[in-house]
Parts: sequence; C-alpha cells; structure tokens
Amino acid sequence: MIDHDNAYEGLVDSDSHGQWAFGTGFDDPLAGVDTTVPDDADPHALAVYCLMLGDDALIAAQRLAEWSTRAPELEEEVALANVGLDLVGQARLLLARAAAADPAVVPHVSDTSPVPDEDALAFFRDDPDFRNVRLVELDNGDFAVSMVRLLVFATARLALFDRLRQSRDPVLAAVAAKGVKELTYHRDYAARWVVTLARGTDESRRRTEAAIARVWPYVPELFEPAAEELALAASGVAVDPSGLRQEFDAVMALTFGAAGLPIPDAPGVARVGGRAGRQGLHTEELSRILAEMQSVARAHPDGRW
Repeated sequence: MIDHDNAYEGLVDSDSHGQWAFGTGFDDPLAGVDTTVPDDADPHALAVYCLMLGDDALIAAQRLAEWSTRAPELEEEVALANVGLDLVGQARLLLARAAAADPAVVPHVSDTSPVPDEDALAFFRDDPDFRNVRLVELDNGDFAVSMVRLLVFATARLALFDRLRQSRDPVLAAVAAKGVKELTYHRDYAARWVVTLARGTDESRRRTEAAIARVWPYVPELFEPAAEELALAASGVAVDPSGLRQEFDAVMALTFGAAGLPIPDAPGVARVGGRAGRQGLHTEELSRILAEMQSVARAHPDGRW
C-alpha cells in the first residue's frame, strides 16, 4: 500500500533494478522493438557504432548537468537541463541497442545484483572503452564556450540523425526520428545565444571569439569516419560522417554571418598514433567526468536505493 504521507514513496520501486538511475521506474528501453541485426551488418561493428553515438550524448549531457545552479538565469538553467535530458534519453536507447547487438561489449558488474545493460555501459566502463569524440569532453568554460560547443555538436549530430532516419537498423532509425526534433531545438537554442553574445557588448563578443578559438580545433574529428562507420555505411545501417561537413559548414556560415563573426580557420587537434576519441583516446577531462559520474555506482555496485 502506498504511504501518501511519504513524499519519497513514489521515487522508489521494488524491482531488482531499483538502484539505477536509468532503470528506476522504467521498462526495458527496447521493449517491443525489433532488435534483429540486419543480415549483412556485423553485430560487433553495430554495437561499437551505437557506443559512439551513445557516448557522445552521455558525456555531453553530463557536461550540461554541471550548469545546474550555475546558469546565468533560471530560464537558461531549465533549458540546459532539458537539453541534457534529451541527450540522456538518446544515450539510454543507444547503449541498450549496443548491448542487444553484441552482449560482449557489456562489462560484468555483479553476480548477485543484476544491472541493466545500459547502466553497466554508462557506469562501469573505463576511459579507453568510451568512444565519444573529444569535443564533448571539453570543460564548460564560460557560458560562451558551452554555447559554441553545443552549437557545433548539435549541428553535426542533427545532420547525422537526419540521414540516419533511413537506416536499415530499425532501432537506429527510430532513435534518429525522435532525435531530429530534439536536436533541431538544441541547435537553434545555441545558435540564438551565439548571435546574441557576439552582437552584445564588447566583452561578450570577446568571450564568444575566445570560445570559438577554444572549440574549433575539435570540429574535424566529428567528420572523420571510424572503420566501423564505413563498414556499416556500406550496408545502409550507418552514415559516413565525412559527407556531412558541407551541411555543417553551411549552417555555421549562416550563424556566423548573423553574428558578424568570421568563419574560423584553425587546424584540428592532432591524433596520437592515428587514434582519437572514436578509438578510445581521450583528453584528461574524461577521467574527471567519469570519476564524478560513476562514483556512486562503483562505490556501491550491489547497493539498493
């Protein structure tokens, strides 16, 4: 029987997954969805591809969560929280899809307390196992840095998801169809702020220009295809990101033109031994993010809320 005098009663369920952030009160994220891997697609490659897209969203959302209680205005705090929640939703579906495609990518956590696959992937992998681009790891900096980073990330991801709606994988197609609507808002929200800041005071323009200089070296990595992407693109499951740069540049040209800003021309951050974020090579910032994000789950792997 529900105790109506207990304000926390509805926050806790009694199932075996009750301790997990994604799992609490939710059903299987892929319940009722056909998770059969297309015949000519490599299951492991599909799993890694879903990790790439899911990790991008997860780490970007974690960075946005750091603005809670710190945003310039209450309205912006709510807006950033909602953008982050959209990305967490995308991450949950994509990580669950990765596990369904190839269970071998899921780390073992406990023999006594089952952990949902998407939570195991989020909270029990180490830095080299994450496949996100380095852009989303960047520290928040000031508000201008976060808005430029969000503009770049959302614009590239929207172009990708728009094409991914035609994927032969039904899960990716469904995630992309929903994500297009969310990412359109994310891109437009960030673009309005970049224009506002650039057209504002001398100080806000200076900060916007500094933010662009900080973020822009991480742009090329968004369009450098990993081997798994190329293999899956050949079978109509994934999208080759190198073909998205022209659309991205067109959106940036419109936004920067409205802001009265020059088009950036900066070299990309170097790879190390041919590796970057997609191959598990990250900045030191990712270690800090994961230390905070994963601390409770790792300290109490069998815990119950």
